[in-house]
Amino acid sequence: MTTTLDLLAPFTGPAVPLSQVPDPVFAGLMAGDGLALEPLSSTLLAPCSGTVSQLARTGHALTLTADNGAEVLIHIGIDTVKLEGQGFQPLVRAGERVFQGQPLIEVDLDAVARRAPSLQTMVVIANSEQFDFPLRAEGLVEAGRTRFLTLAARGDVSPRGAAGGPERRGEAVVRHEGGLHARPSARVQQAAKAFAADIVIEFNGKQANARSVVALMSLGVAENDVVAVAASGADADAALAAVIAVLQTHSGAGHAPAASAAAAQVAGRIAGVAAAPGLAIGQAVRLDAFDMPLPERGAGAQAERAALLDAQAAVRADIQRGIDEALRRGATAESDIFAAHLALLDDPELLAAAGRGIDAGLSAGLAARQSIRAQCEVLAGLGNQLLAERVADLKDIERQLLRALYGDAGSAPELFDASILVADDLAPSELTRLPRGKVAGIVTAAGGASGHVAILARAMGIPALVACGPAALTLRHGQQLILDARAGLANPQPDAAELAAARAQIEQLAARLRSMQASASAPAITQDGVAIEVAVNIANADDAREGVAHGADAVGLLRTEFLFIDRRDAPTEAEQTAAYQAVLDALDGRNAIIRTLDVGGDKDVPYLQLPPEPNPALGLRGIRAGFAYPEMLDTQLRALLAVKPLARLRILVPMIADVGELIRLRERIEQLAVEMQLAERPQLGVMVEVPSAALLADQLAKHADFLSIGSNDLTQYTLAMDRCNATLAARIDSLHPGLLRLIAIAVEGAKRHGKWVGVCGAMASDPQAVPVLLGLGVAELSVSPRLVPEVKSLVRGLSQRQCQSEAERLLGLSSAQEVRGRIVELWPAA
Repeated sequence: MTTTLDLLAPFTGPAVPLSQVPDPVFAGLMAGDGLALEPLSSTLLAPCSGTVSQLARTGHALTLTADNGAEVLIHIGIDTVKLEGQGFQPLVRAGERVFQGQPLIEVDLDAVARRAPSLQTMVVIANSEQFDFPLRAEGLVEAGRTRFLTLAARGDVSPRGAAGGPERRGEAVVRHEGGLHARPSARVQQAAKAFAADIVIEFNGKQANARSVVALMSLGVAENDVVAVAASGADADAALAAVIAVLQTHSGAGHAPAASAAAAQVAGRIAGVAAAPGLAIGQAVRLDAFDMPLPERGAGAQAERAALLDAQAAVRADIQRGIDEALRRGATAESDIFAAHLALLDDPELLAAAGRGIDAGLSAGLAARQSIRAQCEVLAGLGNQLLAERVADLKDIERQLLRALYGDAGSAPELFDASILVADDLAPSELTRLPRGKVAGIVTAAGGASGHVAILARAMGIPALVACGPAALTLRHGQQLILDARAGLANPQPDAAELAAARAQIEQLAARLRSMQASASAPAITQDGVAIEVAVNIANADDAREGVAHGADAVGLLRTEFLFIDRRDAPTEAEQTAAYQAVLDALDGRNAIIRTLDVGGDKDVPYLQLPPEPNPALGLRGIRAGFAYPEMLDTQLRALLAVKPLARLRILVPMIADVGELIRLRERIEQLAVEMQLAERPQLGVMVEVPSAALLADQLAKHADFLSIGSNDLTQYTLAMDRCNATLAARIDSLHPGLLRLIAIAVEGAKRHGKWVGVCGAMASDPQAVPVLLGLGVAELSVSPRLVPEVKSLVRGLSQRQCQSEAERLLGLSSAQEVRGRIVELWPAA
């Protein structure tokens, strides 16, 4: 007869399936199978009798070894290890015998809830492979009374059958460039995680869990390969459709624009793949392979599992901070790469393999290393260069986990004033943590032009030569070399003449930059005498100072989102006023356009609790969200009205669709200004990013002081192409004739009321777009700080009359490709 064990509810509260827990480790059953609940009582009771085999030093988790051998892990809250014990008072010690219903931990629910992402408490059976679960509680449970889980000796259970419900099958043609490498696999994972169904991808006789990035990459699926998809569970139909849709959605792989073939061998040179163009002279800094010595045996399976979970939580927090910081800087390539790392970190296959190693007695670090390196060997042996290049990402995850487990293995590398980083393969986290001003170039033995480090190097403007083979590792620390990534060569022993020639070329480029910088503070006036204001897009006062240093005439867009993201509550009025005032103070008398909060769509602020939407780009975002949260909008408006002098402030409103919204906002600003007894009023502008705003520009300009075109959103709404969809990235072009016609309508409508129009989106930074915008009558261009000198120099070489004449002809073309082709003929230097 099978022996069963009933576990009683440890807290009072509603039971929650693990699949709904907002933590991939528990939701993916990586720590074991079980059940969760939302605690309403404050004392954790023992769900069964047994021995406390492990108690976290921070008091947020413990493991009971039940009399039948079940290892019952109870984890209170999500990411509560970071609270360092605050809010938890253990009432028992490790090794102590306890009885069912005995108090184990006192929890300050209010204190923990304020600081943790969730209070949901997980009760998981770490050795769940030994048990069936004939009963799982549903609904409200009572601490110490309600049967929460029933365990029985486990028979053979089909993995597919665990989800229950019907099985559905289908096929998909994989359209991602390069096949299922890291980022496409991460997208499949995200789609799969939205459903309870078990989802398997099948290819060439192999299967992969759709929730595992590593397993998906290990299939070796190339672009245009056909894969089978199987889903089983109550929501199998929807899960199957969603995963197939992601598999069949095209995305770019981030390849280098240059040819990826290695340069031809030249005597005395190191040849490789030009991953990021440029020329540099510097000293080699060796960043040798990370191979920290690790303890072989652990302190027990439960202690090592807990240590690995804590390390994973710490690394997840670091990566998330990297994503948030990259988004604040607008570094989308960097944020995408970190997002792929987040998916690898939470990969169920990697963690399951590490868990098996821990169960075999290995330390958490050695188990994690063996798990990761086994997958590295699989990817390296698939014969797919793009997948082989993901090995560096896996090793980067290994590096970060081991540092979280055991501390830093050594001191930071010695950097020279001009350092050329040399490594077998460079980890993205290594590159982003080094001071940009001291990194002159990169040379690696492995890697490729589509590797994540290569993508970052291009984004950061760092010359990079990759896939150089063993020759790269012959470079000595401190050795001087010339890196000509344009030619795909590095000269490890340059003579005086070669150094002089390289310095001359570098100086020519620098001289051009200095020349543009020297005149950057002067007005940008066309050859026929039309002045164009060149402003900067910024996120904070530091950016404003950088813009002034590069010659900016004003701030064309301050994104206030930087104050609202990566925090648990909204900034106060005083906090906002101080930040806005700091920007004005940094501008040395220049004007600033400050946009009201633009959230929703692809920009999420957790504490606003915006409702989930099937199409968030068309939902509650921009000023619509402001009207939905009037107290938050009023707080921001009062903070803006408190800056001095108001004459230098221009308030910009996002996502205005018609004149009624503008009048409503202007009336509210007037009411607040009267309440604050203000004598001055700031200018009020409309961000033209909805097609209706462009078409109604004449109506809007009657009530607005200026219009500013947000070309990024206006492009996506005009072309009906999501700008966050990598599949459509190559087709989302702001020089599409349809968009140019809308800009022409907006400028003409503004002119009827004597109002000016600027452009603050990415289009203003596109050299090919600048003469077209001038021709359409745009009076202001707002770009990133470092582009100000270049854009001003470009404007000074143009004739506004010629631009106007040619722009009218461009409106008659049929595609963005035709427009760009004609621009190259007319303005080859653009």
